[in-house]
Amino acid sequence: MLDQVRQVGRQAALAAGALLKLNYEKPHDITLKGAIDPVTESDFASQKTIISLIRQTFPDHGILAEERMDADMGEGAKGRGPWPSPQETTTPAYRWIIDPVDGTVNFAHGFPMFCVSIGFEAAGVMEYGVVYDPLRDEIFEAVRGGGAWLNGSKRLKVSGVDNLNEALVATGFPYDIRERLPETTARVGRVLGATQGLRRAGSAALDLAYVASGRMDAFFEENLKPWDTAAGMLLVTEAGGTVTTFTGEPYSIFSDNIAASNGLLHGDIVALLSA
Repeated sequence: MLDQVRQVGRQAALAAGALLKLNYEKPHDITLKGAIDPVTESDFASQKTIISLIRQTFPDHGILAEERMDADMGEGAKGRGPWPSPQETTTPAYRWIIDPVDGTVNFAHGFPMFCVSIGFEAAGVMEYGVVYDPLRDEIFEAVRGGGAWLNGSKRLKVSGVDNLNEALVATGFPYDIRERLPETTARVGRVLGATQGLRRAGSAALDLAYVASGRMDAFFEENLKPWDTAAGMLLVTEAGGTVTTFTGEPYSIFSDNIAASNGLLHGDIVALLSA
């Protein structure tokens, strides 16, 4: 079945990415889920495309997706995700975890840093993940125990940087940043003061893909959702990296925060984040 999962996951990511690329420079219908948390018509269209393709092959598989939609996958109660709601969700034997546009703020503003992220789990274990950047036509894929790959041919490997002073680190800010500003900025300050550079590009899934590919040496963020990290965490671990919480505990897609690194820097990164 895993071969079919890979085929369907890749097909869905490419189809959704093509839609996003087509709509990228067009005017957007934007609504807000929160004060600074937008959703566009393309989020819904992308999600509908992904779910439709998955259900053609796997009609009985569970779905956990970011945007709330009607049962017929129409545009439903816009912005009141996730779909289905946590109250409707149990952990099925097989589940797809979908972010139709990771980096919606960027997409809505025309900033070229967003992607499609799709993860697949069996019995609660991530087995496959795909992150597709349609503007750069880069597709990052990982299979548990099978490694991580870029565009199907280049094997991904985390960086060999072992000194924080030489490390390029990625981060992101949660949508409730205004409520947690002091502790978040203090944490950012500690990392910024100890590393070569800190980047905040606005797409957690791409940040994780970049750690997996060695473009970044570490990544951290708080208050992410399962669809933000499901595919990316598998990319990092299959590329030889380490993923935990800020305190070094085992990471779950439902954890409150995430720290990912090339492994060599992980102890130092966790020490900064948990100080």
